[in-house]
Amino acid sequence: MDTTAKEILWRQFGGALDMFTNAVLNCPEDLWLARLWEEDYNPALAEFWYIGYHTLFWLDLYLSGTVEGFTPPAPFSLEELDPKGIVPSPPYTKEQLLAYIEHGRRKCQTITMQLTDEQIIRECHFPWETVSYGEVLLHNMRHVQEHGAQLNMFLGQQKGIKARWVAKTKE
Repeated sequence: MDTTAKEILWRQFGGALDMFTNAVLNCPEDLWLARLWEEDYNPALAEFWYIGYHTLFWLDLYLSGTVEGFTPPAPFSLEELDPKGIVPSPPYTKEQLLAYIEHGRRKCQTITMQLTDEQIIRECHFPWETVSYGEVLLHNMRHVQEHGAQLNMFLGQQKGIKARWVAKTKE
């Protein structure tokens, strides 16, 4: 894969991660456990911290390209894959999520900068779909941006904290 294309992919993925990171960093303690919306099934699924964790778990999993053999770093586990919607207890802390962000950032940058033409077209088999790794990467970037936008919008609505647009990562 062309070096310029890899750099573009990383700068944009990194920019999405930067905006997501800003939301986590800017979240005041009194909103960490706050719900962004009403959730009938399991209220904790709509809490700020959980949306952050959910985003990072799927970032990590999708960067791996498969569920088989995937293990997130401690203290995180595989409960996010449980169809019953099991929520970790106690809630993860801001410091734990910031460490998971760094894990995901390093993994993402390494993977994108080492991509080959063969890797980007290889099929990834998940229990819910089979898709090329290139499409997994773009889906993953959109997922990070979606939840980063939700968290940033919530902070703006609740505390007037303005999200800073990141056109591309500086790394």
